[in-house]
Amino acid sequence: LDFEKPLRPSKHFRNRWMRRWDWDMHELRTGLKESHKTVKVGPRKFEVYTRHGARRGGSRKLILVDYPEEIFVISGAEGSDQQ
Repeated sequence: LDFEKPLRPSKHFRNRWMRRWDWDMHELRTGLKESHKTVKVGPRKFEVYTRHGARRGGSRKLILVDYPEEIFVISGAEGSDQQ
């Protein structure tokens, strides 16, 4: 994944998760670049796990679609990363 491409968060992700995590576009890009695990779940769909900004021992999951011209962030979640 090329995290230098333009990022476009969905309305749901922006209003719920970015607000809850107090992230702006810079924090979103930093979280993606510092991801520790990326899982491909479809032809263009990925789950990206990051510990950026997470509480101690936890992680944040971002669900995104990698289009040729941009990365569209669909949703997020948080919790512990049991591995």
